[in-house]
Order: sequence, then C-alpha cells, then structure tokens
Amino acid sequence: MRRLPMVVMCCVLLAGLVACGGHGKLEKAVRTVLVNGDTTRAAYDSLCSLVTQNPSKYADLLTPEGKLDHKKMADFIEGIGSQLRPPMHWDTRPYGGVEDLSLTVYFERSGSMVPYDQRGGGGQLKKVVNDLINHFPAGSKVDINIVNDGIYPYQHTVDEFLKDRDIYQSTAGIGDASYTDFQLIFNKILEAQRPGNVSVLLSDLIYSPKDTHGVSLDKIFNEENSLATRVFARYKGKSVVVQQFMGDYSGKYYPYNGVPFEYSGKRPFYLVIIADSDVMDQLAQDKRYSGVLNAPTVRNSYRFNQASSDVECRVLPEWKDNAGRFRVKHGDGIVLAKCDGDRQTGKLCFSLAANLAGLLKDDNLLTNASNYEVKSIDGYTLTIQPIDPSMVTANNKEYLEGMTHVLTLLGDLKSPRDEVRISLRNELPAWVHDSSSASDTSASGSFSTTTLGLEQLLGGMFDAMKGGSSLFDVTIQLQR
Repeated sequence: MRRLPMVVMCCVLLAGLVACGGHGKLEKAVRTVLVNGDTTRAAYDSLCSLVTQNPSKYADLLTPEGKLDHKKMADFIEGIGSQLRPPMHWDTRPYGGVEDLSLTVYFERSGSMVPYDQRGGGGQLKKVVNDLINHFPAGSKVDINIVNDGIYPYQHTVDEFLKDRDIYQSTAGIGDASYTDFQLIFNKILEAQRPGNVSVLLSDLIYSPKDTHGVSLDKIFNEENSLATRVFARYKGKSVVVQQFMGDYSGKYYPYNGVPFEYSGKRPFYLVIIADSDVMDQLAQDKRYSGVLNAPTVRNSYRFNQASSDVECRVLPEWKDNAGRFRVKHGDGIVLAKCDGDRQTGKLCFSLAANLAGLLKDDNLLTNASNYEVKSIDGYTLTIQPIDPSMVTANNKEYLEGMTHVLTLLGDLKSPRDEVRISLRNELPAWVHDSSSASDTSASGSFSTTTLGLEQLLGGMFDAMKGGSSLFDVTIQLQR
C-alpha cells in the first residue's frame, strides 16, 4: 500500500486547512461549484455566506474585524481548483475578490545615475523599470515620479516613459541632481502608500545628502544607518524587498570624497520594493505578478520585515540519500517512528521536501547550510538542494509537487529518542556585506561590484524591521 505524505502546514493556507480537516464542508462546496462550472456571482456569494455564518469554524478566512477576507478566500478556491484533474481556475475578483494592485515608480535622477542609461550601453536599467511596469496587469494604476532632492511627478504618460530611449535627457532640469535626500524620499513614499499599493524606488542607493563638505565617511555611514532605522521603524506592517541588478555605466562618477572620474563598465543598481506585508505576500503568490519578484536578471535579493513563518514540509519515504529505516507516523507534527540506523554505518539519513518560496530569499541564502541552526542530541547535519524537474518521478511526484527544496539530515542514531530542530537564522545576508565598500575614490578593486555604504543603509533597514531571530523552524521527532 502506498504511503501518504506527511504534511506540516503553515503559511500555505489551503493545504493547511485541508490537512487539518477543518474545512471539509467548504472544500466540498468549492469542488462542486468548480466541477459544475457554476462560477457565477451567486455561487461565490453562497460560498462566502457559508464562511460568514460559521465564523468560529472559518476564522482563518476572516479579517480581524470578522469580515470575509476575499484574498484568503481566493487563495482557498485557487488551491482547491489546482488539485483537480485537470486543474480548474476561477477568477473571483469581479465578485469582490482580489483587486489589481497599483504601482508607484520613484525613478532616481542624480548625477551618478545618468551614466546608467547612455545610448551606447545595454540599457539594463531602463529595461528593469519597463519590465516592472509591464508585469502589472493591463488596467492597473501606474504612477511615475522623478526623485533626487525631492519627489516630482513625471509629466508624461506611462507609454511615453516606456518608449523613451533617453529618459535622463528628457527629464533634465527636474529637481537638483547634485544630491539625493533619502530621508525625505523614504518618508514620503511610506506616507503616500495606500492599501494595495506597491512603491518601487530605482536607485544606486548611494547616500549623498546635501552639505557634506568636510564630514568624514564614518560620520556619514552612522548617519545613514540611523536614518534608515528611524524612518522604517515608524511604519509598522511594511515589507521591503531589495533587488540588486548589474548595468552598463558610461560617464562621470562622483565619489563622496575625491575627484570625479570617467568610468565605463558594469555597476550595481537596485530596486527597493515597498508594500504592506500582505501585499508583498500577494506579489509572491499571485501568478499575475510572478515577474515582479522573480525577474531573471536579479543578481541578489532580500526581503526585510519577516516574522518567523511556518513552512510546508513533506517527509520523503524513499529518496536517493536516505540511509537506515524509519516509518512516518501520522498525526500532529513530523514524527519518524521505528527508526533504525544503517547496518554498516549506524547512521540515519532522511529527507524532507519543503516549500521555501514564501520566504522570498534567493537560493544562495537558502542552500547555504551555514545560514541554518540544527539542534539535536545525536549531532545531525543539514544539506539543502533546490528541486529541479529532473528529480521528479512518478514515485515521488506527490511529495515533490509544489515544493522548492530538499532538506537532508544525517546523524548517528544512538539515542532512543531525539528531536531535530532546523532554524533558518534571520540575518542580513552575506551579499550585502560583499556588495558594500568604504571608499569610492577610484575604479580599482571591487568598484564594479560594490556600492558605497550599502551595508550601513540596508543594515539600518534590517535593524528597524528584523522581526524574529529565525525565518522558520521545523522540528522532527525521532523514535527508535
């Protein structure tokens, strides 16, 4: 008899509901509507009534005020539909469901930004912005602003912006390009946000305030760090994703404390994506916006402001790395019973398929075992690998489907009982330190891959929005 997968549900709403068995009546009603093709407003209203008439049973589909959460309802329906064969989809937005998000672009126009978009270059910077706008569905509200010493509305249409081959020339004279007031910009972005809005700042993230003559870099870095902490700590419930890109740079570079010099080569630039945490979750989960956070040219990325999340995990009863024997015990949590070590080595090795997509962390971070803490009596060690299509077979498809990574644990099976706890530490990723410089007076060394003071700026944001000490925790009980 084929064994069913063990499912530990957390942040993935539907699977958690189904696994807990608490929403059977609603699940059945949704299936009936989909199979019958009755995707009408009346059918949607009847499903909503089932939820609102049983608030204690369906509390996780309601807002804190006790009203139906249409976003969660849409996710629930989409989850049921995706399990059908063939899968079925129902867009409930016309019935009060998920609305299109709005986008506000803040395009930095400073002296150090102009060389990113020269006619002889590859145009990577402009393409990143154009792609961002195009990833929002047709009809979405899109506003564009030019920023430097202040924020200035772009005076042309979105279509004109998309077609503009010389955006810095066409916006010449807007604001004071000699400095960028990040304190003003971030405050105004956060103050202006409304529900459902995604605000994106395109910038080189070089802190260049006004009147810095004679001020040391250490003082500037401390000011930059404190400014970021102070600004973002004021706005609770926000989430920020910083994405790093590389672009062609050709023109004059203005160092903080030195003589301007000509430079032609690659330089990093950044998108700072700011939204309410639930909107950021929607960007990560809603297929309509899949290109926003998964742009193919992203070099590094990091999501700020995450509390510890639950992660869906499935034990892989049969896997190429497994050693020894165990039996998945069904019930609450992950329990492996009747564990027995390998006959030759005495070691036990087992693997979990996990869905880490909701964490919005890049694979460099997720697959580096040094970013995790593993606690156990018998000293288990962890390796992580992303799942690719070549791993999926007819025998393991039900375990790997919808999962992103395989977590493999290896230890000496000595204790009659053990508890293996895996935690992904909530720390500023190594790429931020590696992409930061303390001097930009020449184009030598790491100039092509670093940004002056990046670690201080993003470190201040991290301090303001750190959340818990870990991004997720998974515990596995082992029994002999």
